[in-house]
Amino acid sequence: MLSPLTHDDPAAVATYRLIARLGSGGMGTVYLARTPGGRTVALKTVHARLATDPAFRARFRLETDAARIIGARHGAAVVDADPLAETPWLATEYVLGPPLDDAVALGGPLPEPTVRALGAALAGALAQLHSSDVVHRDLKPSNVLVTAYGPKIIDFGIARAAGDDRLTRTGTAAGTPAFMSPEQASGQEHPPAGDVFALAGVLVFAATGHGPFGTGSAADLLYRVRYADPDLTGVPEALLPILTACLAKDPAARPTTGTLIDRLHDGHGEFADHLPPLLLADIARRATDVWLHTPHRLPAPAAAALAETTPDTPLSRRRLLSAGGAALLGVAAAGGGAWAWLGTREDEKGATAGGATPTGPTAIPATTASDGAPAALWQGKVLDRDEKATPLLAGDVVGFSETVSFRAVDPKDGTELWEDSKVLEALHVTTDGTSFFAVDGPMEGPGAFRIRTLDPRTGKETAREVVLKGFVGPHRNTELITAAGGVVYATARRGSYHDSVDDDDKDWHLFALDLRTGKLAWRHDYDWDGVRPWLSRIAGGRLILGKNSSDLESFLVQARDLRTGRQLWQRRLPLKDSSWYIPGQLVTDDRHVYLGGDRLRALRLTDGRIAWEYGSGTRTTEYGVPVLADGLVHANKNGVGIVAVSADKGLKRWEEVFSGRSMTPTLFEQPVVGEKYVYAPVRGGLSAVDRTTHVSKWVFPTDATRFVVDKARTRVIGAGETSVMAIPYV
Repeated sequence: MLSPLTHDDPAAVATYRLIARLGSGGMGTVYLARTPGGRTVALKTVHARLATDPAFRARFRLETDAARIIGARHGAAVVDADPLAETPWLATEYVLGPPLDDAVALGGPLPEPTVRALGAALAGALAQLHSSDVVHRDLKPSNVLVTAYGPKIIDFGIARAAGDDRLTRTGTAAGTPAFMSPEQASGQEHPPAGDVFALAGVLVFAATGHGPFGTGSAADLLYRVRYADPDLTGVPEALLPILTACLAKDPAARPTTGTLIDRLHDGHGEFADHLPPLLLADIARRATDVWLHTPHRLPAPAAAALAETTPDTPLSRRRLLSAGGAALLGVAAAGGGAWAWLGTREDEKGATAGGATPTGPTAIPATTASDGAPAALWQGKVLDRDEKATPLLAGDVVGFSETVSFRAVDPKDGTELWEDSKVLEALHVTTDGTSFFAVDGPMEGPGAFRIRTLDPRTGKETAREVVLKGFVGPHRNTELITAAGGVVYATARRGSYHDSVDDDDKDWHLFALDLRTGKLAWRHDYDWDGVRPWLSRIAGGRLILGKNSSDLESFLVQARDLRTGRQLWQRRLPLKDSSWYIPGQLVTDDRHVYLGGDRLRALRLTDGRIAWEYGSGTRTTEYGVPVLADGLVHANKNGVGIVAVSADKGLKRWEEVFSGRSMTPTLFEQPVVGEKYVYAPVRGGLSAVDRTTHVSKWVFPTDATRFVVDKARTRVIGAGETSVMAIPYV
């Protein structure tokens, strides 16, 4: 996607004239540019603060060398580069083709002939790379660009010579957890066979629309990659043997790239002959858009003149970490084959994931897309690699829990009101709709669980701090579940911050803390079962809780008495994929709890029994996370789109009518129901389904995955891994 140049972007880099922005992140900015002779290129520049780092410059040179090795046939050809310049830069060909994940989002999973052609070509690319003793180490759908002449591999930011660990810290896992090899996930050497493992994951995604190890937190993904069997549901039967072999945990058991080429290539026609017509049309459209684009530069913000005369302010910890803690270079495809350069941050397990440097909101020109989608009212960048929580609404403010802080934003224009850098985890904040509550505590000495009550507009503490001694506040699995009536419901472990890792699964408690008295209203111990969070709602005088089971096979729903915490009932439902549910996605009214999965279900609040079921239950996950509005339960259905059934009896009222555009509903992102539209999450955006005609009218492109409506009910606000945004609520 082409974006205007900003007021402070240079007009040119070396001899290259800049035309538009293709992407920007924690490491640098990528531009669409042209040579004096008219050749279009993608040109990357490095942020000035990183250009002074010798290790970063060394990594940049290695990336350039790896890109040259793979060459123009299998990668984006290097046109020119100057890694020694004051601002290092790299110019490559502008690849005319979408990233593989966009290609799948466009028309759904690819047919078997396409997957075979794709796999054979990618195996050939890896063979060329491996013949020069270079391993890629981050092969994933967004790093594969699909052109009419074959796929091209990009992102060599963490590629390196086989056996060379000079730029990789021993015992860490660099790459993308969902597509890592087991050896890479263990922090070990990543051999050429590791790239073969990743290639199989890419092909599973191409054939099914999902990766072999699902989605979720980095820790869960790394565990599955190392120990779990891959999910090959939907893979064509003829491809199962070869992909299963590639996904063997033992590197020695995986086939070579040569074997892959032999078994995947059908020997017929050109690569383009294997591509679906919709994908070919998208490639042609991208080629046209590049030449029709009119260069445009945004004016300087009104506050820019004042900013030059004001003294520098200290960086917040969030910005400091996102700027200085990014040890690895992450590069992903953006737009029509450009590079979106994103920073990375190591987590406790050593895994890394991309995240853009947070900035302020950007005002969007008041135009609409060709399909009628509105322009964003505002949008900004965030660093939220784990996407653990939905945005929180308190008063007329929306709060975003990010990777290393909590931010409060004015929904009207996206202005950041304040930031709290004491918040270390997304689930360490909750709200009762009036105030924000945040937990922290000492990181040395005896454990203490400290609750602060924060004003939504100013972030200042509005009540005395409540301290619960003997519990660990800053533990990564501590969770503020919800708050209501002056009581915070939470989970925490008894002990201290520096207890042994072996103690992590001991002495966990679910409790209610009365903020007025500073004392526990009740406390119950429970068996800790990993990092999956609690989902909650208060309904019918009960605390309704949901949690994925420890065996990953089902979803546990329970009701507890608000005054005593006594469990009133518990129901186990067969929802294997419910580990992807996040807080904010439990749906209730005064009668039922509503859940998706293999069926849509309503459980009675009184006893947990099933009130009704809708659907055949033929797939493990057929229906997505539901939402309730106007007496109807709305949910995305696999292969269909939005389905609406009555909340009282589960009778179908309507379902989405095919609009002529192929879209892939996303089942673990909750829809939003407006007066005119149901805003349905689809891969790559938010689809507006007309509630009268039941047809999708437009799709707003966004990486946001969690949506809420502001208090004034005028805006849909979304949060993603790298951006936040607002569009009109209609």
